[in-house]
Amino acid sequence: MKGILLNIDQHRTLVSIALVWLFIASAMIGIQFGYVEWFIPKTPLNLLLGAALLFWNLPMANPRTISLWAFAFTIGLGMEIIGVHTGAIFGTYHYGDNLGIKFLGVPILIGVNWAVLTFITAAISQHVTRSYPTSAIMAAGLMVGLDILLEVLAGPFDFWYWADDIVPFQNYLAWFLIALFLQLIVQYFIKIRDHRYALHLFASQVVFFGFCVVMIG
Repeated sequence: MKGILLNIDQHRTLVSIALVWLFIASAMIGIQFGYVEWFIPKTPLNLLLGAALLFWNLPMANPRTISLWAFAFTIGLGMEIIGVHTGAIFGTYHYGDNLGIKFLGVPILIGVNWAVLTFITAAISQHVTRSYPTSAIMAAGLMVGLDILLEVLAGPFDFWYWADDIVPFQNYLAWFLIALFLQLIVQYFIKIRDHRYALHLFASQVVFFGFCVVMIG
């Protein structure tokens, strides 16, 4: 058993990538066969798995990394709470029930997702370019790109709902500015050397939600 655990530890990136795609493939097959109502409420579990594996793959024992993770989580969740209650940041919207437990009207998972997306897009962009500002802008763009895809599914999946079912441009602008702020802070303090898991986690979300747009949206 000790030898098996050691082997898994040595190949944690490959194990993590395999698990992510296994869960995504299972969900896509289930949706293809008509089990949408069973799989979609399990979305939080899939996102939490991705977050847990990101923790496993990053040097989270580093106090700086933990602090930046907490910072991204707090800023993301805080902006969403202000946004939900005022409509001043993203526009007028409210959250449904499929993203789990809420704090002040916002699913806690949303804060986790802000942190996860910040780190994985930072890892991807840092691999593409060594230019700090270019990398930050690229990562923020990737975050907004995924949000654009998600907006198509937000209502049908009971994630969140916009007033009059219209996504305002204000939402995308706010997403980019907040994401850019987070990227400038996170990327200034850390460089993520291994981008492989981050790339696959991001790609798996694009593939899954893109598939759902075609099948359901």
